[in-house]
Amino acid sequence: MEKNYKLVAMIPARMGSKRIPRKNIRYMMGKPLIQYPIDLALGSNTFESVWVNTESVPLGHACEKMGAKFHKRPLELSSDTATNRDFVYEFLKNHECDYVVMINPTSPALRPKTLNRFIQFLQENTFDTVLSVESIQAEAFYQGKRINFTGEDKIPSQLLEPVEFVVWALTAWRRETFIKMQENGECPIFGGNVGRFSIPKDESADLDTEDDWKIAEAALLARKSIQIKEKEYLNLEDYLCDNPIT
Repeated sequence: MEKNYKLVAMIPARMGSKRIPRKNIRYMMGKPLIQYPIDLALGSNTFESVWVNTESVPLGHACEKMGAKFHKRPLELSSDTATNRDFVYEFLKNHECDYVVMINPTSPALRPKTLNRFIQFLQENTFDTVLSVESIQAEAFYQGKRINFTGEDKIPSQLLEPVEFVVWALTAWRRETFIKMQENGECPIFGGNVGRFSIPKDESADLDTEDDWKIAEAALLARKSIQIKEKEYLNLEDYLCDNPIT
């Protein structure tokens, strides 16, 4: 049964990125990267409020112009050594909600329907944490040991149990559980009853390097310009005779 949870969206936007400097304000396909999650969250009409969590006052004010609210992150929680659990905890202590949904600006390819399905999944369950994952059906090893296959025979990939890895494009935490675990010295990032929500591969890419940026930009460009065409196939009838046409 779907619950009527009070949800707030939080978009983390630290300005001190080292691998892609100032990436949150860098333009991608005509708008700054930070605007992608803002537009996505506002367009869903599912959140009580949409917040950008940043230490930068100018960025916070710019995001207010885009329609988001500005949560001023303390400077001590904006360093390279600050952890996700610390800044999420500080945010939750200042905002009442049932769940916070973190939308990562480094996943600009997220589609509205994916966010809507994520919210529906959250509303229909009683998880403390929901992680976005990418599922892959392929033979996988961990520390030299087989994970999802025996090695006794080669089986079709579609029969393999999927391997899931966390992509952090979308994450949800129950406020009460997160705060309690953090204050008890436990790690709330993977806390309590954890649900996994699979998102499409083309939406799960993260922006850690310049190559990642180019790939994401190319994917968005292709999505914008793609035209649906009739499927075409090689005509094998030309090759049915003993002396095929050359």
